[in-house]
Amino acid sequence: MAKVYPQTPSSPSQSPSSSPYVSSKQEFFTIWMKSLVYNSHGCTAYNSSGEIVYRVDNYDTKCSSQVYLMDIRGKVLFAIQRKKLPVFGCWDGYKWDFSKKQRWFRVTRKRQTIHVDLGVGEGGYKIVKTGGKLGFKIINLDQYGALVAEFKPKQTASGIDLGNDVFTLAVEPDVDQSLIMAIITVLGLIHRQL
Repeated sequence: MAKVYPQTPSSPSQSPSSSPYVSSKQEFFTIWMKSLVYNSHGCTAYNSSGEIVYRVDNYDTKCSSQVYLMDIRGKVLFAIQRKKLPVFGCWDGYKWDFSKKQRWFRVTRKRQTIHVDLGVGEGGYKIVKTGGKLGFKIINLDQYGALVAEFKPKQTASGIDLGNDVFTLAVEPDVDQSLIMAIITVLGLIHRQL
């Protein structure tokens, strides 16, 4: 299988004491809204070197009520569960630890507004559409609207879209990339792509 590369080359630079999911510089990913497992739903994230770094394999049905974000080795990073509310959608993301499940974030959708609550005293993010069906920015509500990440359809250098299932994700420095990828997973569920 050919590798799909992001448009802007970038190499990971991490300090030894930091999380492997946080970089001191902006990182770019290519998100393919397809599972690598035959006859399954999910998505795959490639880093700027063309290596798979995250994956979601939904073995049940499309838009399942529970999916798992994993790294390339199959280690579960987040479990994402849809909560049934009568009018509004709600998804809880649990940071995965096999000894306990700890809720890390909650995504709520009220009409056209999508909000990410990062827990008690931790603030949150707002999802802002940026044109097109699936382009959006993730904005930090605590840092005066600072950009956290941007997700948009991937284009070739000449401006041709690569389809409805290939996207570019730019994550700003010092942001947990696994958390952003978990939020992208929820947005894929909202837009019925997983």
